[in-house]
Amino acid sequence: MWLCNSSIGRKVVMSVTGLALILFLTFHGSMNLVALFSKEGYNMICEFLGANWYAVAATLALAGLAVLHILYAFWLTLQNYRARGKDRYAVTDTPKKVEWASQNMLALGVVIVLGLALHLFNFWYNMMFAELIHQPMMGGIHAADGYGYIAQTFSNPVYVVLYVIWLLALWFHLTHGFWSAIQTLGWNGKVWFNRWHIISVVYSTVLVLMFLVVVAKFALCGAC
Repeated sequence: MWLCNSSIGRKVVMSVTGLALILFLTFHGSMNLVALFSKEGYNMICEFLGANWYAVAATLALAGLAVLHILYAFWLTLQNYRARGKDRYAVTDTPKKVEWASQNMLALGVVIVLGLALHLFNFWYNMMFAELIHQPMMGGIHAADGYGYIAQTFSNPVYVVLYVIWLLALWFHLTHGFWSAIQTLGWNGKVWFNRWHIISVVYSTVLVLMFLVVVAKFALCGAC
């Protein structure tokens, strides 16, 4: 299949699924901001997402593309590793114009996957999964009380540190990945080449700050 067998096809898959990951994070980050202003409003959103099949389906579709992006990235890395054979041990100079994030996308990806696993355990497992199996108190707080889970999670300084590390890795990954995806899909051109680079940095920064500000608020003053 062209999308799997050609280098361009593989880049297209990574780009499309990567943009889906950005869209998923944008939706998730925007939703989390509500918790800064209203406990009732945030819990109402959580209840809406858990009670309506189309909301669950849309969330799962975006999440599925995000998972595909992660799995595809590891598969491509393994392919490249095997293709290099003995040459993978050769010492090469690092091009000066290559960004640090570009050189360390796999390491950043591993940190992001571990962070996602922690996030899914703290929230999705205790909330949506608990609702699906009809055990709403599985995590010690009612599954519909998303605000309570945020307050509980970030009252633990260990989780705060782990989330900050995760979000920093996410920022580095997105600043390169967003721009690279746009370039792969041919939306750069001579005029927009540098513009998309700036847009990717600004958008990624705002997106990560949407998560960081929630972590900071609940770490510093809990459910106040």
